Amino acid sequence: DISTYSGGQKKKVLIARSLSERAHLYIWDEPLNFVDVISRMQIEELLLEYTPTLLFVEHDSEFVSNIATKVVELS
Repeated sequence: DISTYSGGQKKKVLIARSLSERAHLYIWDEPLNFVDVISRMQIEELLLEYTPTLLFVEHDSEFVSNIATKVVELS
């Protein structure tokens, strides 16, 4: 039961669950919300090593520049 977990802990569980399921495309909405700096670095490292096909919305420009291969900006 994760109801007592913090927002960051819940987000990390959801990311781990997502990546543990085989998929051709992962879709994430603001995956770094509530995630601490160390976990953010670990997530980036994992994504750079694993290189899944990922469509995501994220406001952290450093994460976007490190992970994204293409960027679509909406105004």
